[in-house]
Amino acid sequence: MRKRQHRRSSRFAASHVLLFARNFFRHPTMLGSIVPSSPFLVNDVLSQVDWEKARVLVEFGPGVGTMTREILNRMHPDGELVAIELNPDFVSFLQDEVSDVRLRVVHGSASDVRAVLNSLSLAHADYIVSGIPYSTMSDPIRRKILRESREVLSPQGALLVYQFTGTVLPYLQSSFGSVQQDFQLLNILPARIFYCTP
Repeated sequence: MRKRQHRRSSRFAASHVLLFARNFFRHPTMLGSIVPSSPFLVNDVLSQVDWEKARVLVEFGPGVGTMTREILNRMHPDGELVAIELNPDFVSFLQDEVSDVRLRVVHGSASDVRAVLNSLSLAHADYIVSGIPYSTMSDPIRRKILRESREVLSPQGALLVYQFTGTVLPYLQSSFGSVQQDFQLLNILPARIFYCTP
């Protein structure tokens, strides 16, 4: 029984890495990396969340759900996770593969986060986790996403951003009162982490 489960989970892991890589080559500007985030990066980003207090979380660009699954593992039973994904392949994959009543997968843009939360009757987000590649976006879209993010965050909320370049840093600094930085080498590619509060 254990061997069968191991084979199934190995097949699943291989299929989601292949889906991620295939979409990277199809839409390189939509993804920051050719492979999903490492467990080290996932843990570093999510260690910033106060899981006792967090009830509404938003994820920008969940991809194949590497971060999504770990958020759901740690999230309060009464919490809600809104995963906003632009790529229809990833939307279908998440809807088929991640079975959790607390997860809402939305096909849309991070720049519309306020409208998305309104449509779900959610007043604000406690945390936003963002791995979308800001370096490949146009300047107006980048600014709009950060402006909308700040608008929907609760006063004690935070935007958690992980990137492979520092392109977004001046935009974060002009949008948020406090921006703390960290770095995770054990990832392909090494990643910068930004913890931003209003």
